[in-house]
Amino acid sequence: MEPIIRTRGLCKDYRVGGRAVRVLSDVALSVSPGEMVAVMGPSGSGKSTLLHLLGCLDRPSAGDYWFQGRAVARLGDAALARIRNRHIGFVFQSFNLLPRATALDNAALPLLYAGLPRRERRDRAAAALARVGLGARLHHRAATLSGGEQQRVAIARALVNAPTLILADEPTGALDSKRGREILDLLESLNAGGISVLMVTHDPQVAGHARRLIRVRDGRVVSDEPSLPRVPA
Repeated sequence: MEPIIRTRGLCKDYRVGGRAVRVLSDVALSVSPGEMVAVMGPSGSGKSTLLHLLGCLDRPSAGDYWFQGRAVARLGDAALARIRNRHIGFVFQSFNLLPRATALDNAALPLLYAGLPRRERRDRAAAALARVGLGARLHHRAATLSGGEQQRVAIARALVNAPTLILADEPTGALDSKRGREILDLLESLNAGGISVLMVTHDPQVAGHARRLIRVRDGRVVSDEPSLPRVPA
């Protein structure tokens, strides 16, 4: 089966004070369709930079990246935007919602960028919100929702384009433990429905919800193995 993600020799440099600083070095990994993978490492290890490269939000300095068998490392901006919009859903620690917009309008944003008619945008966004348990909160402004509800809106926004992959950057980092478990259970449910999930975390309990654990340190993959069974809370 063709991996949904495959990288070889992936590197990323940033310019700092006129010199190049290497943040990722020689990363080789693959993710198969339907997998749930955690990328774990301390702050500054390069895990979020890796997520941005895999999500086509940034470009590698060197190496190769294939998404669903297509070489994407050197694609133009428009082609990268199409991949992000049609195939990848993003979930961020800070939710990245428009606070004065309703849950429905926030969830529909990717469809607006895709140019879909208003009625279809709203129908699909409403269905996505119902799928994450917010069918009764469609018209509440994001700023009035709890943290857990805001993250559910963010997940609904990630789902509206029927992605094959969800990339989650510290998806429970801004939540208390109860709401965090609810979000992780939701991601597991989506994965059980066939969506590949790759999440970045520094928390071993969060990583324990994945079936596979990739550890990153100093910009390099130092281990890649099945996740340890998690201990019930």
